[in-house]
Amino acid sequence: MRVPLSWLREYVDVAPDATADDVFAALVSVGFEEEELHGFEISGPVVVGQVLSFEEEPQNNGKTIRWCQVDVGEENGGVRGIVCGASNFAVGDKVVVTLPGAVLPGPFPIAARKTYGHVSDGMIASARELGLGDEHDGILVLSTLGIDAPVGTDAVALLGLDDKAVEINVTPDRGYAFSIRGVAREYAHATGADFRDPAEHEWADVQPGTGFPLAVDAEPLRENPAVQEFVVRVVRDVDPSRPTPPWMIARLSLAGIRSLGVLIDITNYVMLEIGNPIHGYDLDKLSGGITVRRAQPGEKLTTLDGQERKLHVEDLLITDDSGPIGLAGVMGGGTTEMSDATRNVLIEAAIFDPISIARTARRHKLPSEASKRFERGVDPLVPFVAARRVADLMVELAGGRIDELGGALYSEFEIAGIALPDGFVSGLIGVDYTEEEVTGALETIGAEVTETSDGWQVIPPSWRPDLTDKWTLAEEVARIHGLDRVPSVLPTPPAGRGLTATQQGRRRVANALAAAGLVETPAFPFTTEAHNALHGSASGEKLPSMKLANPLDGQAPFLRRSLIPGLLQIAHRNIARGLTDLAIFETGSVFLPEPGVTYGTDDVPPLGQRPTDEKLAELNASIPPQRRHVAALFTGNVTARQPGRAVESYGLSEALDAVRVIAVAAGVEIDVVQGQRAALHPGRAGVLSVAGTEVGYVGELHPNVASDADLPGRAVVLELDLDGILSVAGERVVAASLSTYTAATQDVSLVVSEEVTAGELRAALIEGAGDLLESVRLVDDYRGQGLDAGQKSLTFALRFRAPDRTLTAAEATEAKLAGVAAASERFGASIRD
Repeated sequence: MRVPLSWLREYVDVAPDATADDVFAALVSVGFEEEELHGFEISGPVVVGQVLSFEEEPQNNGKTIRWCQVDVGEENGGVRGIVCGASNFAVGDKVVVTLPGAVLPGPFPIAARKTYGHVSDGMIASARELGLGDEHDGILVLSTLGIDAPVGTDAVALLGLDDKAVEINVTPDRGYAFSIRGVAREYAHATGADFRDPAEHEWADVQPGTGFPLAVDAEPLRENPAVQEFVVRVVRDVDPSRPTPPWMIARLSLAGIRSLGVLIDITNYVMLEIGNPIHGYDLDKLSGGITVRRAQPGEKLTTLDGQERKLHVEDLLITDDSGPIGLAGVMGGGTTEMSDATRNVLIEAAIFDPISIARTARRHKLPSEASKRFERGVDPLVPFVAARRVADLMVELAGGRIDELGGALYSEFEIAGIALPDGFVSGLIGVDYTEEEVTGALETIGAEVTETSDGWQVIPPSWRPDLTDKWTLAEEVARIHGLDRVPSVLPTPPAGRGLTATQQGRRRVANALAAAGLVETPAFPFTTEAHNALHGSASGEKLPSMKLANPLDGQAPFLRRSLIPGLLQIAHRNIARGLTDLAIFETGSVFLPEPGVTYGTDDVPPLGQRPTDEKLAELNASIPPQRRHVAALFTGNVTARQPGRAVESYGLSEALDAVRVIAVAAGVEIDVVQGQRAALHPGRAGVLSVAGTEVGYVGELHPNVASDADLPGRAVVLELDLDGILSVAGERVVAASLSTYTAATQDVSLVVSEEVTAGELRAALIEGAGDLLESVRLVDDYRGQGLDAGQKSLTFALRFRAPDRTLTAAEATEAKLAGVAAASERFGASIRD
């Protein structure tokens, strides 16, 4: 929220000598975060000048310039000669002249310079050059703003260009601070200065009149919580061609909103001032009255930004007899917008349900200043005041008159009281507050405090929907009296045993992959149903997925069954930015609901109350199984092309190396056998298992899947059930002992059918060779001349070692042949000649 200081001073007594830093310090002391300081960045002599005469001089480039003589009110009576390319002014007009030495936003320093055959002694400025708007076709003529100031007057002060705005970060629970009213009140809390509430009016003064047809689809309003209040009033005979006053343009600009004409500027101004979004309709474009309702299937609306939007049945609409004319609380429609031809205005001020507005804005990717405020909650007592404030400004600045036609729909609302026990605040915060300090702080923020037998009954102010319990009230007491009073003493933690065995295992795996050169890239756990089916199952069949009731992205509303979709998105994002050689991994939860089981519950205990053991068991049963997985993706090149070495691309060998890294870190033996996976290339996929239990897969992505993910080349992936691996590994990983005896190495080439996988043959060798076999590694796969059709020769490098002696060649050979015998018995393997 950007807060112009001149505007802040209207409603709170800011000391005349207070600087922007002083204001920042005061607001930070009551819990806001300091962001930036904004200003017009104008300095130097910028004055009101009067055009005495000009000569038009055509140029060779087809452009015509004016050589002007301008009186700038200097004591010696001198006249400045200035070259100007605009033609929207006449002799006698008063304009803004930037003299040599001035600096305009940019920064753009002004100096006397020779141009078009003349020495231009300054510049006549446009609104855009001064930072007052986007108009740049002509210079700023002061009479169009209703200004007639003496020649030589300081134009910076005249146009409000000496104002500054402090920007603060407003947290979601403090929506009231998205207004000058709210920030002024907080400044008063911080400094003790007098606060003047712009929303404080007599009830009779803000009545909107009667006679305009209003309806809500489900009346009374208590039956339709999406609409809590709706006020309209009419202003007739406005003149939209009147200029917006410079002070209003300057304040809107500093607040981050550009000027769009006096009528729209007024509605934006009141929204920023009071915090209630306002919408204005061209009354003559309306067909009948207004009805607030949900969208019907197939309805469409063209919003003010010119986009035609297909409406959702949950969208809340403003409609007339012609159909939808606005997305309630988000953006109005184009058919009834105010324009230069508008003469009669219908002003709307309302209170809408925050959740409904937030979902509509997110669904249509249409955040607006209005939705930002409605999402955080608007004071239900201000719509009548806001509508009247807009009407008064349209009378004052646009020449309108307030009509008796109007109307309002609203229901009585009651703010529930909160019991605040005596001593609770001090016990929670750790500061010995007196009773007067507790009640004084709560009354300062606008709450009604009534003493009870064991403490106080507190009714929060209408603009503070975030105050819902005694804990939030205690936080307000601490905030008002200064968080610096809270002692910085850390509690003594209870003695613990450190990380659990599972946590240690997860950390070992992640550290090992990072040490092996992979980069950890956490992803959002949201995906599509199609990705869940493709990557979450072995065959691609549709498995149950958890769909979020309120997803951040409507296109990805499901919780993931696999980590691979997130890695694909991360890879695509990096490749699009030129990072094409990737080895990335993630450890995270996947969500695996069981078929036919309904998850979730609405019966959740209130905060601050520990559920019973039975309730905890019920809540845990309402959560789908969440397994911790580890996944990795490789794409691009392992090594780049360089002298003496060809380029080497990532492939299955790098993925299998990563599997071995995970196995060592987890303390398990992971076996790999050829298999199938819906998302993987046929014949280039492997199933990973531990002790005969499948724990994951590895392989090359199917080309179609890689193409759908916008990956330009080959990608290799792996995914393992990390929880499952660690549960098999046990609680501790025991490092292998190092033998001091020499190893005996031998190779063996076995001929088997092509249907026999290398993993199966390797397992048979290990089983038959016994304890003397230290390692076995596949080194060659030969198919061709010398072998029968349908056969292959697999060569393994064997290493034997005994823990207590140096093996003889005969002992190593005997162990090897025992392994060959096991392979022969199981698969018909024979030693290749």
